[in-house]
Amino acid sequence: MFPDFTPRPHLVVAAAAPHEALVAAAADHLDAPVPCEGWTVRDLAEHMLTWTPVLAGAGRGAPPEPGSPTLGGDWTAELGKDRADLVAVWSDPASWQGTTTMTSSELPSAVVGTMTFCELVLHGWDLARGLGETVTWDDALLEEAYEALSQLTPLGRQMGAFGPAVDVAPDAPLLDRVVAVAGRDPSWRP
Repeated sequence: MFPDFTPRPHLVVAAAAPHEALVAAAADHLDAPVPCEGWTVRDLAEHMLTWTPVLAGAGRGAPPEPGSPTLGGDWTAELGKDRADLVAVWSDPASWQGTTTMTSSELPSAVVGTMTFCELVLHGWDLARGLGETVTWDDALLEEAYEALSQLTPLGRQMGAFGPAVDVAPDAPLLDRVVAVAGRDPSWRP
């Protein structure tokens, strides 16, 4: 049922690298739209506040129940702390071995680690786009993300996690192909 994903712990730090600056900038643009249909920067930030600790916990084999956080207090610091934990957990090759859970069902750890890596890239792009910023990763990382998402999105679409792939030219920039396979329009602008 699940693809046999190659562990990618060596890419997690780089995938998360743009997030700190983007989240800091997001605090002043919470009502701006993002490429996720019907969502704003606030919605995306709350999504990340919800799932970042769950994904980190899954890397330890013991995720907490997803909460319903809202932005308040120093949410950027809280998300930064949670993201640092997530990066530390999934940068450890041991977290990619065996099985884990995210909520109630058991999954191969490499699937959850791959989802985590891809979420960092996709939500980094979503946030950057909503803020009118550009974000970049090196081509080696983007090639890994494209390969992973090409395998992950069919099942993700069945679960409602991804929209239909967006058609782009085969020679489109690699980041455009990454977001397009995940159902995002690379030409989306706020």
